Amino acid sequence: MTPERPAGDEVRAEVHVRVPCERAFELFTTRLDAWWRRGVRYRNAGAAASLMHLEAGVGGRLFEDMGGHLVEVGRVTAWQPPHHVAFTWCSTTFTREQQTEVLVHFEPREEGTQVRVVHRGWAAIPEDHPVRHGRARAAFLRGLGLWWGDLLSSYRLQAHGRAPEGSGDSAR
Repeated sequence: MTPERPAGDEVRAEVHVRVPCERAFELFTTRLDAWWRRGVRYRNAGAAASLMHLEAGVGGRLFEDMGGHLVEVGRVTAWQPPHHVAFTWCSTTFTREQQTEVLVHFEPREEGTQVRVVHRGWAAIPEDHPVRHGRARAAFLRGLGLWWGDLLSSYRLQAHGRAPEGSGDSAR
């Protein structure tokens, strides 16, 4: 049995895509840059050009390449194609001891795949940490859920062969 996680520890988001699990997993992991939104809310580079990349396999890095300057934001902790991938996620403002975890599950469904994301570990990040942007726990988690919702909407558009809307983020 999994131990209970503290209140305020995680957010969940999910999306249905009309592609098989194998394609959904491949798009999420190897084509991350194609759907991960651009702009100050989503990338360290802000509006500047950058590439998001997730290296395959346990121990692989999740990083942003800003013209040769790499910013590592996580490491792969589980790699089970085409059903599951997990990785740590660290803000550039986190200390060495601070990190969160992103779990992604791909479940076959009629006419496609249900993709579920759980981003947890937030209870260990202090309420006054800069990553929370001055928001109380509940407001911060609502915002983070919406952030993942934006990313998964972009992912769904890419999976369905459409370019994600508004790659920029200057309005937010």
